[in-house]
Amino acid sequence: MKTSEIRRRFLDFYAKNDHRIVPAGSLVPGNDPTLLFTNAGMNQFKDVFLGTDKRDYNRATTAQRCVRAGGKHNDLENVGYTARHHTFFEMLGNFSFGDYFKKEAIQFAWAFLTEELGLPKEKLWVTVYKDDDEAADIWINEIGVDPKRLSRLGDKDNFWMMGDTGPCGPCSEIFYDHGEDVPGGPPGSPDDDLDRYIEIWNLVFMQFDTLEDGTRVPLPKPSVDTGMGLERLAAVLQNVHSNYEIDLFQSLIKAVMGVTGCTDIENRSLRVIADHIRSTAFLIADGVIPSNEGRGYVLRRIIRRAIRHGYKLGCSDLFMYKLVDALVVEMGDAYPELAQQADHVKKVLKIEEEQFARTLDNGMSILEAGIADLNSQVIPGELVFKLYDTYGFPADLTADVAREKGLTIDQVGFDTAMAEQRAMSKSANKFKLDRNIDLGLPGQTVFLGYDTLVSTGRVIKILKDNLDVPTLMAGDNGVVILDQTSFYAESGGQAGDQGMLTANGLQIQVDDCQKLQGHHLHQVTVLEGSLNCGDEITATVKRDERENTARHHSATHLMHAALRSVLGGHVQQRGSLVTFDKLRFDFSHLEAVTPEEIREIENIVNAQVMANTEVSTDIMDVDSARESGAMALFGEKYDDKVRVLTMGQDGFSKELCGGTHVRRTGDIGLFRIVSESGIAAGIRRIEAVSGPYALATVRQQENLLNELQLSFKCSADQLAAKVHQSLAHTKDLEREIDQLKTKLASAAAGDLASQAVDISGVNVLAVRLDGVDSQSLRTTMDQMKDKLGTAVILIAAVNDGKVQLAAGVTKDLIAKIKAGDLIKEVGALMGAKGGGKPDMAMAGGGDASKIEVALSNVTTWVKQKLDA
Repeated sequence: MKTSEIRRRFLDFYAKNDHRIVPAGSLVPGNDPTLLFTNAGMNQFKDVFLGTDKRDYNRATTAQRCVRAGGKHNDLENVGYTARHHTFFEMLGNFSFGDYFKKEAIQFAWAFLTEELGLPKEKLWVTVYKDDDEAADIWINEIGVDPKRLSRLGDKDNFWMMGDTGPCGPCSEIFYDHGEDVPGGPPGSPDDDLDRYIEIWNLVFMQFDTLEDGTRVPLPKPSVDTGMGLERLAAVLQNVHSNYEIDLFQSLIKAVMGVTGCTDIENRSLRVIADHIRSTAFLIADGVIPSNEGRGYVLRRIIRRAIRHGYKLGCSDLFMYKLVDALVVEMGDAYPELAQQADHVKKVLKIEEEQFARTLDNGMSILEAGIADLNSQVIPGELVFKLYDTYGFPADLTADVAREKGLTIDQVGFDTAMAEQRAMSKSANKFKLDRNIDLGLPGQTVFLGYDTLVSTGRVIKILKDNLDVPTLMAGDNGVVILDQTSFYAESGGQAGDQGMLTANGLQIQVDDCQKLQGHHLHQVTVLEGSLNCGDEITATVKRDERENTARHHSATHLMHAALRSVLGGHVQQRGSLVTFDKLRFDFSHLEAVTPEEIREIENIVNAQVMANTEVSTDIMDVDSARESGAMALFGEKYDDKVRVLTMGQDGFSKELCGGTHVRRTGDIGLFRIVSESGIAAGIRRIEAVSGPYALATVRQQENLLNELQLSFKCSADQLAAKVHQSLAHTKDLEREIDQLKTKLASAAAGDLASQAVDISGVNVLAVRLDGVDSQSLRTTMDQMKDKLGTAVILIAAVNDGKVQLAAGVTKDLIAKIKAGDLIKEVGALMGAKGGGKPDMAMAGGGDASKIEVALSNVTTWVKQKLDA
């Protein structure tokens, strides 16, 4: 049975048993900073299990793509060396949210495996938690499992916890027995880690809630969370012992052989690349871009590990991006977003491969310099880790270079540095619910602000210093919660409203409005009077600020659509801020947006503004919204019912959004992009303004233009030519200055050469040369080397009160004397710091009054080195 059919039959089986087929969540978990990547099917339902989110279904089933390559769950180093470790895998799961429990979960699992898939019952072995008599009874007395094929295991194997606190419960695992000819024992035996019995499904019974003090209390609605590895199940059904032998991987491995030229299908590197193309392609499709931190860093590590294995296969050409089409053939039907993003994935992979080719060159240069400075036959672990961590230079490649030169690497030191990094990574991966934030209020605040800026409401809670209080007095700061309000609470990037709360004799300034647990929290300062719980008050939003905020929010939607139109469908929102005076929009894109593209985006948005079409709002369920073509953010959490905003001609922009907007696109007025910049690897940021703020920007630019015309004494149409002429003249002057500096340095070199001292046939020069910059210092050093032949040179300079040191050693001496060692010796005497290569090093800072003492020690130091 092909892998694709297994996936389909699993989902169909549970759909027939009243489960909602829920699309796979993004690999980038939404609203969950505790996870680096989605690593289990239950991740997207975490809030449902915690009770902070409700769905319109209580049974669900998914085929969830997962990545375990960073943080707590990291299988990266094992990939390629074992039969079942992957960075990317698919988790089949079924979930019950307070509906059915152990009996039904076990019955469903057994029916799917033995009836739907036809697995022999005698080939299956089950485990239960040691104290879970209920599950054991169901397996033995209702399902009919032979008691001899059931194991009771302890906390490590058969008790699942979401984190240190929160939902938890016993597990029941199902194993497949590969037969007596395969070594290994059943679960719970001394040799259960061998290959005969392979776990294929884990049924988790969420039965308890672990409190802060470690106490476990029963959950009011016990739930079920199951997970079955698709690749493992496919291996069982296809009668192979390694996941890499299943149809999906065999197709990918053959594709890898095609692009790398490798003809040995058993080569381990083929497995690594086949695994890594899955994780890298899906991560990129979900918006992750290679970088030097966070998720992007892990993605970069995976890509570079795959490239390194390509080199081991003898492939020096770019090859990763060529595998994307083969992956789309295998998995594009199940995950259409992969097919949609295929061109973008190829582009990112190709750029990363090209950059790594340069990284290899840089890494080799740094490694060669490090080897030249060695005083032993061992390359320090710190250097090996620096090459690996900072430059992406694999440790095994460093070891290969070392072997070629008769050296070894400090493996222990490297492993220690890696362990320290892993410890730092783990510290940020705690799955824990903050139970201290609890308003204790039912329902949610009714928001009236879509239709009115003035409303009346009743005070249902007052907070001061995070504590419930009955009253706020004049001069107090606090939080006021109303049963209904016209104030928009900060959400979806739109800033919270400001305004006033008023009643007879009461004046309260609202500085901000936030949302917590469905309630609008008005952050206030009482200007006059006193406020009590239960009071009826009038809430009035600042009209100008709200209207300008709406302009900027609607302009953001139009700009998002324009970005995708101009730059490509790979553009995805990565953050936004909408306030009354500007909009800020972060999005995924690899290159800087050109001035021509910015103008085109501006023109598209302004054309939609001038069309003055009506902005329409529809309320529908999330699935219907997506089917209608509305854009939704990857990983974003939406309510069961969502607002769909459509604006522009022919539905130019259609997005899920709960913010406030203009009624017609013409209300936006003018739209202008103020700036475009990069804020992270593959992430760009645009800042823009609309309405009166766009007009103010135009006025500001006109004023600047007028000032420049006055300064250059020309008309507007002559200004560009005048500016270019002035810049060219400035460059000519700078060139003349550089030439004069070079001549002065040459003259100084002639004078300085006579001050050199002969030490055993080596010319040693240690002098002070003030008033020269760093470039002139380097030029002087090069000229002194040419004049003196075999030489050691140290020049100290003070320029604008700053000390600079330059040390030079001619190449015929660097085996005995290194410029870096000399600069460290002299720098230590005067407090200067720096470094460099064996033939040239520089340092800066330090005490200028100690220069003469430092220079006087150079000759003695050189003599000691020559005599050693």
